[in-house]
Amino acid sequence: MLMQRVLTALVLLPLLLALVWFAPTPWLFLVLGGVGLIMAWEWTAFMGWAGRTPQRLAYLAATAALLAATWYSPVNGPWLGYALAPVVLVWFLLPLRLRAYAHGGADGGRIATPWMMAGGLLMIASSLISVAALHGLANGPLKLLFVLFLVFAADTGAYFAGRRFGRRKLAPAISPGKTVEGALGGLALCAVWALAAGSWVFGLREPGAIAALVGLSLLVAVVSIVGDLTESMFKRSVGLKDSGHILPGHGGILDRVDSIVAALPTMVLGLRLCGLA
Repeated sequence: MLMQRVLTALVLLPLLLALVWFAPTPWLFLVLGGVGLIMAWEWTAFMGWAGRTPQRLAYLAATAALLAATWYSPVNGPWLGYALAPVVLVWFLLPLRLRAYAHGGADGGRIATPWMMAGGLLMIASSLISVAALHGLANGPLKLLFVLFLVFAADTGAYFAGRRFGRRKLAPAISPGKTVEGALGGLALCAVWALAAGSWVFGLREPGAIAALVGLSLLVAVVSIVGDLTESMFKRSVGLKDSGHILPGHGGILDRVDSIVAALPTMVLGLRLCGLA
């Protein structure tokens, strides 16, 4: 399993880096839109549609239509902040649902199908348009990679700090392997990453601006943990181990991007509110 994970990462990471660095923003959005359709297919399993192929295909069509509408609408421009604000608010409120699951078991993690349908569409569209927004900025590829590696730092720091110091479970009913100490280790590594790379990537010189970026990065790291736990909650509520099987050793696409889909809209909106974008 470990070797499969390593080999998959060795194949996918260079492809991702090349796509972010060399592809024009419209092409990046188009290619990742295809990934978004896979995410939509996996999301339908969280709604209990695993055996309903017509409904799943219809959901993919709705996802494609929403992505096209998002790209060609003012959301891909002056309305972006207004569109992202309610999405980010939902991510901030999801810990309440995580708490309900912890106290109520699987029933606490289930959400009515219409809400799940809307939530999946908004999650996919908001994360992909956030990718385009970051990538389209001056020095955009580096800014996008900064956010992606911020999420990787949260995961990596949590893994090693959890193994070394982990004692108190963070959310045992949802993800038994995660610990409070691991989460703090992840946040510490994110702070180091933001301090080391943030000022250079975003061209910041003023201490106040650097402090704002570090604070925002820590907030994004916290939201990325919420994204990870939320996907785990949905899988457990329908009895799934993985969201899919497309990535050998890793599971599905949602298993790999659960933190990123929460982090990207939060970072883009935060950058705008802080005047850093």
